[in-house]
Amino acid sequence: MSAKPAPALTARERRDRAKVARSIAPKTLTRLEKQHPTAHCELEHTSPFQLIVSVVLSAQTTDVAVNKATPGLFARFPDARTLAAVEPKDVEPYVSTLGFFRMKSRAIAGLARALVERHGGEVPRSMAELVALPGVGRKTANVVLGVLWNEPEGVVVDTHVMRISQRLGWTKATDAEKIERDLCAILPEKEWAQASHVLIFHGRRCCYARKPECGACSVNDVCPAAFDAEHVGRKAKRPSS
Repeated sequence: MSAKPAPALTARERRDRAKVARSIAPKTLTRLEKQHPTAHCELEHTSPFQLIVSVVLSAQTTDVAVNKATPGLFARFPDARTLAAVEPKDVEPYVSTLGFFRMKSRAIAGLARALVERHGGEVPRSMAELVALPGVGRKTANVVLGVLWNEPEGVVVDTHVMRISQRLGWTKATDAEKIERDLCAILPEKEWAQASHVLIFHGRRCCYARKPECGACSVNDVCPAAFDAEHVGRKAKRPSS
């Protein structure tokens, strides 16, 4: 017979465990890395240009959906110069399967023009230059800096990182920038790039938003939300009208 899950913690026990959880966050991350040894960016790309475009396209959609759209897109527009030479409407057929595809077509066309005009078609290597590009925010910039050069200026915070860091007791914040600051304060800088990949893998494969598999989690013994995590780190339901 399989072991029964541990009983849910009391509010006080959860607060106490969260305090401890923050102090041992690097060790907890190491354990999660062992659970997900192949954690990596799952956006398929073969160049810096393809990566930055894919990250922009991934807003409010899945990496799986983006990876289905980009082979055709990059076959037609393999670099910034070819994409910069056309109008957004010419890009739309290649990304029409993605949500907000018209807006995203304008975004990546504008991004390509800026890359050509400001950087000779190359993806810059600094946060300041990246966030100055149209459609590129801090999150996108950190993905690019981390994946390409292992030099992010923080931890990428997406919906999975947000949810899991709250469940682990690493942050009480709900704002992405505040969560990033909290994570950077408790995790070694050398781990910032890989931390986001590990947490995203964990969110996609174990610590789901609904029905998280706490029994299969390698750190359920130190997680304040273990076996009672479903309502932690999720957006509150909208009141019914």
